[in-house]
Amino acid sequence: MAAVLVIGAGLNGLAAGVLLARDGHDVTVLERDPDEPEGDARQLWDHWERPGVNQFRQLHVMLGRWRSRMEQEIPEFFDELEGLGGRRRSPIEMLPAAVSGGPRQGDDELRCVIARRPVLEAALAAVAVRTRGLVVRRGTRVTGLVTGPCTAGVPCVVGVETARGELVGADLVVDAMGRCSPLQRMLCAIGARQPTEEREEQGFVHYSRQFRTLDGRPAPLPNAVTHVEGMSLVTIPGDNDTWGWSLVTAANDKDLRALRSPAVWDQVLALFPGTAESRAAGIALTDVQVLSGLEDRRRRLVVDDVPVVTGLVALGDAWACTNPTLGRGATIGLLHVAALRDVLRAVRTSDPEKLVQCFAEVTDEVVGPLYDISLHDGRHRMAEMQADILGTPYASSDPDWAVSRRFMNVAAEDPDVRRAFLRAAYLLDTPEHALAMPGVREKLETLGPGLPRYAAEGPRRAEVLAVVGESGDREAPDVSGAAPPL
Repeated sequence: MAAVLVIGAGLNGLAAGVLLARDGHDVTVLERDPDEPEGDARQLWDHWERPGVNQFRQLHVMLGRWRSRMEQEIPEFFDELEGLGGRRRSPIEMLPAAVSGGPRQGDDELRCVIARRPVLEAALAAVAVRTRGLVVRRGTRVTGLVTGPCTAGVPCVVGVETARGELVGADLVVDAMGRCSPLQRMLCAIGARQPTEEREEQGFVHYSRQFRTLDGRPAPLPNAVTHVEGMSLVTIPGDNDTWGWSLVTAANDKDLRALRSPAVWDQVLALFPGTAESRAAGIALTDVQVLSGLEDRRRRLVVDDVPVVTGLVALGDAWACTNPTLGRGATIGLLHVAALRDVLRAVRTSDPEKLVQCFAEVTDEVVGPLYDISLHDGRHRMAEMQADILGTPYASSDPDWAVSRRFMNVAAEDPDVRRAFLRAAYLLDTPEHALAMPGVREKLETLGPGLPRYAAEGPRRAEVLAVVGESGDREAPDVSGAAPPL
């Protein structure tokens, strides 16, 4: 078995540490942030500092596929989670029976994990601490890679150097440092060829707030994404009667930058049906948190069939990161972790070139398609938002998007289609398999044509602009950005 170094003790890094250690590897996780998770959910939220994770107190959702795979791989995680107030719930059970059609067989498969990021990470950290063969070292910042003899001009990583000048050796180094990983710089420093990168800043901006109920009643909110003209509303329940909303806009939509103001944010939120009562029942845990400048980015460590480096692989967001509106990043990361574990069962670290090659191939097969789907959906949604800003219809020649939009709209009206749509949205099925469920395509054909482009109830853009204009905080419009080419 191998000595493995994992850089980063986020959700993916900890999961990798647990799975690899359970396979008999000697695993050390190095984490730059020094604080340990301590206390209950409220103490974790109030006091645990994770400056290395810029989305630590942003909204998070763990989809049904993530929940299912965690139950399979690390089931004791849920004991820790539920002890901290996290839950497993299906959005179907959180809806009125008149809307959901009542309980049905298979609804349990749609359960997501309901918890805020500090609670999720603390629960997994508690499992990691008890895992034999796994050591988590916090307050240890990795500053560079250590190499051994090259093969055919390809550097072979044999360890890392820390900020204290310590050299830590390993048979395999795993980059789990997330979307802000400095791997490019580290590879340049050892003379490696640069990985190929696909980068696309689609231009989404999230204006988010989180709340807790005043009287302890559960927040009556399912996981949901509601698209309206020029913006979206993301609704995410949390642990211990907390929940959050995110208003998602386009970066070039200067009119809506006033959402940085909590007062304006509250007024715009109130335009969405069903939000006012919940908002009135809660106290704010945060001001408006702005998340912007997010890229869809995929990094390949094998270029023209030759590794740029051996002895090192990139995992989760360090490999590829996507639009967080869809909430797929954690699920893609966990599937990637399990894929690495499986590759290490088949290929020894003593054959580093074969290992990197094999992991690249498995990555493309297992999680590559999920990245592609997310990129496709994000491009179309941003193009649609740009058309809304301009006040023009969005027309696309892409038949897949037309089906996807109709699927989404009919799901808002029909309980059977809603379940099929959620199976695809939660990555439990491919869109093709979900559409092939009995009666789904027929209902898309019969119900879809009669529905408006945005079937969900919500404000028109003119209503939102009127609220922003009344606030006196509206900037001059800038609609020069064209929809991305498709």
